[in-house]
Amino acid sequence: MSVAVDYEQAGELKIGQVGIANLRIRTLDVERLTEEMRSRVQRAPNMFGRAAVVIDFGGLSHTPDTATAQALLDGLRAAGVLPVALAYGTSETDRLAQALGLPLLAKFRASYERGEAGADAPAAPAPKREAPAPAAEPARAARAPAPAATAAASSVGMIQSTPVRSGQQIYADNRDLTVLTTVGAGAEVIADGSVHIYGPLRGRALAGAQGNTKARIFCREFHAELVAIAGHYKVLEDIPKELRGKAVQIWLEDEQIKIAALD
Repeated sequence: MSVAVDYEQAGELKIGQVGIANLRIRTLDVERLTEEMRSRVQRAPNMFGRAAVVIDFGGLSHTPDTATAQALLDGLRAAGVLPVALAYGTSETDRLAQALGLPLLAKFRASYERGEAGADAPAAPAPKREAPAPAAEPARAARAPAPAATAAASSVGMIQSTPVRSGQQIYADNRDLTVLTTVGAGAEVIADGSVHIYGPLRGRALAGAQGNTKARIFCREFHAELVAIAGHYKVLEDIPKELRGKAVQIWLEDEQIKIAALD
């Protein structure tokens, strides 16, 4: 008697991009860190309330002991956020994550390393090539336009022509992002370069996602829940009321978010 076998998976696992806040610890003062986070949640509950947070101890000279790290996790939970992982750093961080029962995320540490190196760091010199023999010169000349074409292709920005709706996230990898319509409340647009929005911005806009401090955000009607450049952010509650509803540009200056009307 044959038995039917069900090969369909009960759960489908997919790896995707999610927006997770990253808290880099610079001073290991549990009480102060807890109060700072509580203040953020109180000022912007829709943004930070029950938000997933990755803890990064890479800014400290020593990895904290398990008891101190656990006290920090408990404090952050009491403040209203949910620590979900540690950012990868050293083997000590790995052991600490195991002791706390949390996963490690390497993405955040890599992002910091790129940002600290500087967005305008000079590119590595091209490998030195032997001078071609005269007979090979025509072939070399024929190939010369190829690098320019490649550079042009990589600089083409991403264009989003339909509205970005609540719960939707658009990410422009290694390029600028242009949104021709609305970014709705609860939606998120992210670019490694600059972000241009030709309609109302009611959700979140993040430029310079991989540490480019020269990136900017431009929008025609400003009601953003949050704006960020290279990890530095402002929420709506921190933005002067006279700028709301205006056409603005947003940039980073001396590690501070600056916002100015375009009109």
